[in-house]
Amino acid sequence: MSAPSLANYIVKRPALTRFLMPIAEWYTNASGYRRLGLRYDDLIPEENDTVQTAIKRLPAKEAYDRVFRLRRAFQLSLSHQLLPAAEQTKPEEDVEYLSPIIREVESEKKEREELDTIVVKRN
Repeated sequence: MSAPSLANYIVKRPALTRFLMPIAEWYTNASGYRRLGLRYDDLIPEENDTVQTAIKRLPAKEAYDRVFRLRRAFQLSLSHQLLPAAEQTKPEEDVEYLSPIIREVESEKKEREELDTIVVKRN
């Protein structure tokens, strides 16, 4: 299951969005994962069956790119280096690629549970 989010609530209120957007951008830059060439979805913990299933459903190229980014970031972390500015992940490149699949897997699991617990009433 994914964590609860206030994102929908915030996006529906333009004033709140304008107020929180600079804070969100600052926080994202301060976290430093883009300086290692990672995307936000690369940070999702893999110790969950749902995430494991979603990773298996990734297209081959996207799965290869994910592993490459993780290994490169690990190597950079070990050597205490950052990527050159030209190779760092740019905000427009930091798009969701795993989260939609995770949401799909969660909805499938929920639907399966609902179908498994269906009670048939006979008239």
